[in-house]
Amino acid sequence: MIRKTLRSSLTGFVLMMSSLLVAAAPDRLDRPIEHAQLLGALDLEGELYHVQGLELDRRRIWVTSVDHGSRKAYIHEFDRGTGKLLRRRELTDGARYHPGGISISDGSIWVPVAEMKPNSSAVLVEIDADSLAVRRKIHVPDHLGCVAASGSTLVAGNWDSKLLYIFDLNDAARARTVPNPSATQYQDIKFVGDELVAGGTRTPWSGTVDWIDWPSMKVVRTLQAGAIGPIRPLGRGGPYTGEGMAIEGRDLYVVPEDGPSRVFHFRLDEPANG
Repeated sequence: MIRKTLRSSLTGFVLMMSSLLVAAAPDRLDRPIEHAQLLGALDLEGELYHVQGLELDRRRIWVTSVDHGSRKAYIHEFDRGTGKLLRRRELTDGARYHPGGISISDGSIWVPVAEMKPNSSAVLVEIDADSLAVRRKIHVPDHLGCVAASGSTLVAGNWDSKLLYIFDLNDAARARTVPNPSATQYQDIKFVGDELVAGGTRTPWSGTVDWIDWPSMKVVRTLQAGAIGPIRPLGRGGPYTGEGMAIEGRDLYVVPEDGPSRVFHFRLDEPANG
């Protein structure tokens, strides 16, 4: 009885403090994401851990997550219509058990799997989107936490995305780096036409979605994002853009919560110039 009372009191205290922190956030917005309308959310059924990356196609949703307790990295595949788990694959690579933001290109899903510390090591894993079989691995002497893929080009961010690595798959050993053009710590990056679209965290309560011109690497558009509150008991709040993000035209999808997780669907407003 005493344990139950203490547990109940602790839960109430955590929820109260989380609510106060979110309410005190200086960057809260009238909309969860600036210039974007929330259309709904899809529950993802099946065990997920600490969510990292998001990608999707017409039928499927892929999410990466890290199980810190067992030090294992996973990619999970869900049915896009129902949210039901279809399968998952472990991606742990020795000391590298932290998967990051992911990207699909030419039938391959690219996933960085890194050691859980800065200035460490990572592998960029190319996975067949249909079979989830590993096609190849590229070893990198730094922590990588996100990757965007387009044809033979990869752009990957290191710890907090302070540096962006640019790879040509025709000569992947000769990557070059450029500074992050934004103060946002990018978690998920995608190529969309001649731009990179990147989502991440600014503060514990705010983040952004940035459009970055390619290859000049200049930020051309930014949307501010607020935080999701502690909706579930002992749930983790944080920016809507703090974890997985995917985009299709004006449809933006984010997965800000650890398991049990939801895919939030936003419709972006038309840009002012267009």
